[in-house]
Amino acid sequence: MERDTTDLIARARAGDHNAFRDLVQGHSHELQVHCYRILGSLQDAEDALQETLVSAWRNLGGFGQQSSLRTWLYKIATNRCLSMLRADSRRPRIAPPLPEATLPEPSGAGDAPPWLEPYPDVLLDHLVDQRPGPEARYETTEAISLAFITALQLLPPRQRAALVLRDVLGYHAAEVAQMLDATQESVQSALKRARATVDNHLADSSSTGTGNRRPARQPDTAAEHRLVARLTDALERADLDALIELLVSDVRLSMPPAMLEYRGIESAQRFLAAATFRPGRTYRVVPTRANGQPALGLYLADPHASVYRAYVLLVITTAGDQITAITGFNTNVMTRFGLPRTLPETD
Repeated sequence: MERDTTDLIARARAGDHNAFRDLVQGHSHELQVHCYRILGSLQDAEDALQETLVSAWRNLGGFGQQSSLRTWLYKIATNRCLSMLRADSRRPRIAPPLPEATLPEPSGAGDAPPWLEPYPDVLLDHLVDQRPGPEARYETTEAISLAFITALQLLPPRQRAALVLRDVLGYHAAEVAQMLDATQESVQSALKRARATVDNHLADSSSTGTGNRRPARQPDTAAEHRLVARLTDALERADLDALIELLVSDVRLSMPPAMLEYRGIESAQRFLAAATFRPGRTYRVVPTRANGQPALGLYLADPHASVYRAYVLLVITTAGDQITAITGFNTNVMTRFGLPRTLPETD
């Protein structure tokens, strides 16, 4: 294997594009996930990955093999992400107005930033870093959850990068310092602050009432299937009471890019009655998965045509047989999940 890699590097340095493709294709997907963790947006992550591969192609002659190819690529990808965050030009700072006419007063501002996007589970099937290094503090499933991605977005860029490299991927502090062109002392300081912010956010988001700071999320597939079936039934029957029965008492409802949140049963009930369960509305639901969590494509019946039109993608956070959070995303993200824009009317 090492000989094969050495041969591919030599051929790629000589200008062989096919050799370069073979060299990096085993790393491309995990690099995209890495960029997504830092940037919080799948669109931005795709752009960062392309810029990473272009930079790697152009600078392959300078790869001295003091580190592994994977580490070298992670260094390039991390620095491309940091450059994008410094530019910050594509990121909306002010959320657009909601299309709904009248909504109840929210509980407050939400943590989810306007640029947050869900990540389709189908793209996680071949994730290479399923077995992170021994230094990792977060399980792979936890490190792709929507709560974790949101928590990362609360950090300054270099803290964000340091935490992902060290605590998600498991690189040693010395390696992280080298990848960030920083001292080990500055990396350790950044990690201390980043860990406190992320762990506190995850504890606040868990809504389990157990007192654990970072409850491990190991979903019961059978329980999740039952919960999704009950949620689907409540939505398609327009049964608000049945849906409310599925929610924990301090449930959170949010809808990026709008930076607002409805927290608690009463607040959630007011919002759902005003925005979702309005008289005359009929829905169909298509199940999918995002960020290692159940998700639903919600389709609204068009009163003027025999179709249901894409309305929202809901990402569901669960604890046992209850829902702790619902995050709604606009229809722009649905095609990434293979969800159609319309569904035919059923008999």
